Amino acid sequence: MDQPQRIGRYALVRRVGAGGFATVWLAKDEQLDADVAVKILSDLWTDDEDVRRRFLAEGRFLRKVDSLYVVGAHDVGETEDGRPYLVITYADLGTLADKIKAGPLEIGDAVRIITEVGKGLKHLHSRGVLHRDVKPANVLFRSIAGGDRAMLGDLGLGKAVQDVSQLTMPGGTPAYVAPEQVLGDRLDHRADLYSLGAVAYAAFTGQAPHGVNSLGAVMQIDKPPPSMSTLRKDIPDAIDAVVRRALEPNRDLRWQDLDSFLNALREAHVTGKIPAGLIPASDVAPATPVAGGVDQETALSSANQLTQPPAKRSGRGRVIAGLLAVLLAAAGGYGGYQFVLSRPVKVESGRLSVEVPRAWSQKAEDTGAQRLLVATSTAQWQTDPRVEGVYVEVINGSKLPTTTSPPPGCRPAVPTGGQVGDQALATFRYECSDGPAVIEQYRQLDAATQLRIQVRDEDPKGSQTIVDSATYQP
Repeated sequence: MDQPQRIGRYALVRRVGAGGFATVWLAKDEQLDADVAVKILSDLWTDDEDVRRRFLAEGRFLRKVDSLYVVGAHDVGETEDGRPYLVITYADLGTLADKIKAGPLEIGDAVRIITEVGKGLKHLHSRGVLHRDVKPANVLFRSIAGGDRAMLGDLGLGKAVQDVSQLTMPGGTPAYVAPEQVLGDRLDHRADLYSLGAVAYAAFTGQAPHGVNSLGAVMQIDKPPPSMSTLRKDIPDAIDAVVRRALEPNRDLRWQDLDSFLNALREAHVTGKIPAGLIPASDVAPATPVAGGVDQETALSSANQLTQPPAKRSGRGRVIAGLLAVLLAAAGGYGGYQFVLSRPVKVESGRLSVEVPRAWSQKAEDTGAQRLLVATSTAQWQTDPRVEGVYVEVINGSKLPTTTSPPPGCRPAVPTGGQVGDQALATFRYECSDGPAVIEQYRQLDAATQLRIQVRDEDPKGSQTIVDSATYQP
């Protein structure tokens, strides 16, 4: 499709970048007489609602942060042919990737740039946003009096904190992504910290840390990269130690926050000495989990819970990760992705737990120790019978029901009996004219309480599996 000469009040000057989802243009804001960048969604994705939503979410994230060290969003709109666009800060001096192509950076410049990018990440995190794709190509430079300033851009993979507190879809750039992000694990600020460490390694040496080119290969990383001194002789040992600790595959052994990393990097550069607080990573004790509160309007794990460390990977876990890595490496990673994404995910809240499809696990609503809702849209669960999901609750009852009120659009059902351990149960399978299959089960927990489970799933076999996985620990 031919590109128009202008969009709204913005006169397009020349294309400055293009990717799989969008094209970026240098443009002139004629009303303010200012250069801006206009990012336009590709016409290939105009009708994809999920891509459009993510595209516009990037604009909201950028606008929310309002930092000197993060590209700003100034306007949003839609072209005449229906494509959304964002008007963002124009970075007139290119990217860090451009600089690295010319060779390693001078040590002082690299420290300054990493510090500025770190400030941008801190501002993102303070606003409840993870970047998830920190890499040299997403570090942009803008002219300022006497030099330039580094800014973080491209939040296309950005996520609100509450949306990454559950297991997430694998993604990121292999050379710079944290291992836990490839595994689709629960993410916190340390995933971005790892990526910043990888960017630092590239800035100092001219090369990415591990030289991996697939997400599957990332899963096999089990130690920090080689010393930067093997690639560049003038790298101080102190800086090398600081950066390599940021690149620990086990996030419990990394710097636990950006301030610790940035302060240590500055100290190492100024003094040439390994910071006193930098002990061998193998001697670092795991961080203490921090419990976070939840309410009806937040996801199961709040921002506070994002600081919880993952469990240590067992020998069996390492074997499984190796198998997944092989799958991800095959066929461009597609088969591996399908395998990872098809695995059920356990969602826990208080004493309740249930295993659900990974896509469901990213949206969950905890309404107290006795109720749990996990659905593709928790907001529409009550009003739209087509929404897939599971609702689990503990209710009062001394006898199992023999009749129930069917969900909207479903015919009444006769229950079938059964037993789970020492728990009697009654299961209703509804036939519905509009929407997924519905199974509702009641289990007698004790003389006075029952566990009620309702599952809506397009796959009847999947529904039964989810029902069977629901548990309550008194």
